[in-house]
Amino acid sequence: MSQCNAGWVTTLDCYSCAEEEQLPADRPETAIWISDEWRVAHAMNTALLGWLVVIPRRHVEGVHELNAAETAALGPLLHQVSQALVDVLGCAKTYVVMFAETPGFTHVHFHVIPRDAQLLPDLSGTKVFEFMKRPEAEWVPQEQQRAVALRLRESWGVRGQ
Repeated sequence: MSQCNAGWVTTLDCYSCAEEEQLPADRPETAIWISDEWRVAHAMNTALLGWLVVIPRRHVEGVHELNAAETAALGPLLHQVSQALVDVLGCAKTYVVMFAETPGFTHVHFHVIPRDAQLLPDLSGTKVFEFMKRPEAEWVPQEQQRAVALRLRESWGVRGQ
């Protein structure tokens, strides 16, 4: 079982809580930025470099369950994450999306998705989730996730979280 900073859940039931328990220092893509309330990580199983997730450090399944500190930090953090993606990747803007509906992924997490100016219309808006449906051979390799994570940390002025 994992407390994930509050509320007992089994790590088998929640991917985010299981990740929170481990956070290996040699994988900066799992914790690009971290505070008492939030963690920023590169999304897994995506074919789009820079697809990030902003995850509360304790287990919550709805935005209405966020406490005052988490709520106060969320807006500025989403802005900072978006700005870092624009600065590092040169994207035109970012999409910010939250569903938390897939079994094992009901822990609130905000997708912050870089939207390139050249993105084809058939991949814009909610269709951007097609990048999550691509075959494993097209997923962003861990080495590239790590490299962009380190560049994002540097642009943020964050060292060795």
